[in-house]
Amino acid sequence: MLTGISVAIMGGDARQLEVIQKFTELDATVLLLGFDNLGRQFNGVTNVKLDPALFQQVDALILPVVGTDDTGQVESIFSSEELILTDEHISSLPKHAKVYTGMAKNYLKKLVMAHGIEVVELLDRDDIAIYNSIPTAEGALMMAIQNTDITIHGSVCMVLGFGRTGFTMAKTLQGLGATVKVGVRKPEHFARAWEMGFQPFYTKDLYPEVGNIDLLFNTIPTMIVTAQVITNIPHRALIIDLASKPGGTDFRFAEKRGIKAMLAPGLPGIVAPKTAGRIMANTLSQLIEVDFIDRSDVE
Repeated sequence: MLTGISVAIMGGDARQLEVIQKFTELDATVLLLGFDNLGRQFNGVTNVKLDPALFQQVDALILPVVGTDDTGQVESIFSSEELILTDEHISSLPKHAKVYTGMAKNYLKKLVMAHGIEVVELLDRDDIAIYNSIPTAEGALMMAIQNTDITIHGSVCMVLGFGRTGFTMAKTLQGLGATVKVGVRKPEHFARAWEMGFQPFYTKDLYPEVGNIDLLFNTIPTMIVTAQVITNIPHRALIIDLASKPGGTDFRFAEKRGIKAMLAPGLPGIVAPKTAGRIMANTLSQLIEVDFIDRSDVE
C-alpha cells in the first residue's frame, strides 16, 4: 500500500489512466495535472492547476513516457491547456522527491540536476522494455498486414537488431511461418539467432542480404537502412522502423525509390494502451513502494 505517499501525475495519454487507477487502489494521495478534459471519474483523486506551491507536498512526480520536449512542454491528450514544467516547479519539490518518466530529454535532465532531484527513466529498465516488446511486435504485425498484399506466413522477413524488441519481433514472425533473417553486430547474438532457427548475418553485410526480402523491421536507432542499402531492396518490400525518432531509415530516399517506409515508435501506447498502462502502473507502484515505504521502514 502507498498510504501517505503523495503522487502528482502530470500529462500523458490513455496509459496514464491505468496508472491513476493503480495508485488510487493503493491508497496514495493522487493529484492530477492536465486532466481537466478527462471524461472518466476516479474516486479519491484531485484535479489541480499547475501551481509551484502544490509541488511542495509531492513525493513522486510522474510524467508521460516522453517527459518533456526541449522547451519543457508536457503533452496531455486530456487537456487543452499548455503544460510547461519549469525550474520553479522542480525547485519546489522536497529534496527526497523523485521524478518518474519513460525517457528524459536534456531539458528535464538539466532541470532536476540543478536541484538535486533524481529522475527515474523507466524505458532504461530491461523488464519494461521486454514487456513493451510484446505490444510493439503485435503493432508492427498489424501495420505489416494492413500495408501488404501477402501473408506473413511464407514471406521473407528481416529484423535488424537482436535486443529486447528485435528478439520478440523475430520470434513472433517465426511463429507465423515466416523465414526470418536477423541482422546482428555481436558474435553472441549471431550464435543465439542461429540456435533459435533464424538466419543471422552481420549488419556490415546488410546490402547483399536485403536483396530478396518482403518485410524489413528495424529496431536499431542509428542510420542503418541507408540510401545505398535501399537501392538493393525490392520495390515490393515494406520497411517498418520501430526505433525511436528519427529512426534508422533514409525515408526520403525510400520514398524517391517508391519503397514504402513507415516510422512507428511508441506502438505500445497506440495499439495497446491498457496493457502498456498496466505495465507502467505495476512498475511505478513497485518502485515508489521501495523508494518511499520500504526505505522508511529501514530508516
